[in-house]
Amino acid sequence: MSVYLIPIKIAFILFSAFSFFLIIPWLVYSYRKYGYLSLWASIVAYSFAFYMLTALFLVLLPLPATRNTCALQSPDTVHYTLVPFNFVRDMINSSSVVWSQPSTYVRLLTQSAFLQAVFNFLLLLPLGVYLRYFFQQKRFWKRALGFGFALSLFYETTQLTGIYGIYNCPYRIFDVDDLILNSTGALFGFVIAPVLLALFPSRKSLIAKGEKMQENPLVPPLLQLLAVFIDYLLIKISWNLTVGFFTTSGFAQFVYTTTCFFILFFVVPCIWEGKTIGTNILRFKLIHVDGEAPPWQSMLKRSFALYLPLALSWVLNIFSDVELDITLNPYHAWITIFIFAFLIMMWAVILIHTIFILFKRGRRNFYFDYVADLVPRKIKRA
Repeated sequence: MSVYLIPIKIAFILFSAFSFFLIIPWLVYSYRKYGYLSLWASIVAYSFAFYMLTALFLVLLPLPATRNTCALQSPDTVHYTLVPFNFVRDMINSSSVVWSQPSTYVRLLTQSAFLQAVFNFLLLLPLGVYLRYFFQQKRFWKRALGFGFALSLFYETTQLTGIYGIYNCPYRIFDVDDLILNSTGALFGFVIAPVLLALFPSRKSLIAKGEKMQENPLVPPLLQLLAVFIDYLLIKISWNLTVGFFTTSGFAQFVYTTTCFFILFFVVPCIWEGKTIGTNILRFKLIHVDGEAPPWQSMLKRSFALYLPLALSWVLNIFSDVELDITLNPYHAWITIFIFAFLIMMWAVILIHTIFILFKRGRRNFYFDYVADLVPRKIKRA
């Protein structure tokens, strides 16, 4: 059993790392596709990605300790088996079952040949379930069979080529029975999928719910935060790709961030009728409470309210790091404690405010929109 658990554990660790970096692109894609942030759609997407990674690792791991796998094998080693249904003969020959005594049939469950066949059958069975969810209609069973065969062929080819030349000899056998069992498992999963999928919402219901929610002009608070994060992320990325290449100066970064912040959060929405890059990606814009386009004064207040906590944190941290004359050290210690306490309280208040707004689900505005007399409104899809 450990031979299967180790690849699953490795897949889980890598998937956890990948999912952290993919969460923002997925949330943007999910909202643009369905019109809202669907928990069920996220579960399906992430579980499918985890399953595919796990299946690949189950096929390839554990890897050999050396690239020179030819040295570990005899010269006459055969790296492929092209006789179909050879697994049936293996089960019969290696089994202690007495076919005239049905009471011994249970021994099949402990035979390695039988367990290997079951594993290959079950490996792509979840793929069939996912394909049924994506394709919906049973008339696409041929596609499920084709996808199962193609994925199985990819696995077998990867093994036969020693992961495409990484190893100088295959370390696992290309087996036509694996193609048969994998493909059959995918088809079987496609056939039985309705029994499992009946417990969960379909893609049609998700899309229908999105169309209904599109009629509601309120923008979910999580989406508003995501738009702000996207704009700020663009600033950080642009710094690392430009000026950050040449200097690590904290002051230079502060000046650059401040300049880009007011360009993205003030200049751009003033020119673009209340839209920033982030809000446009997520299909909403900012309007004045009277329903008109936001005036520049409101956009300036909003950008200032957004930037103030970041600027205070940055300036106060710089001040706390300044080395003072030895006679002022006691005062510096107390000032540092005061600054630290102030920052904790400030971000605690912002966190509580954020949680409160999230629970209100768009019926209340974030402080940076409230002080600027702005409200977010959805952009109707073309």
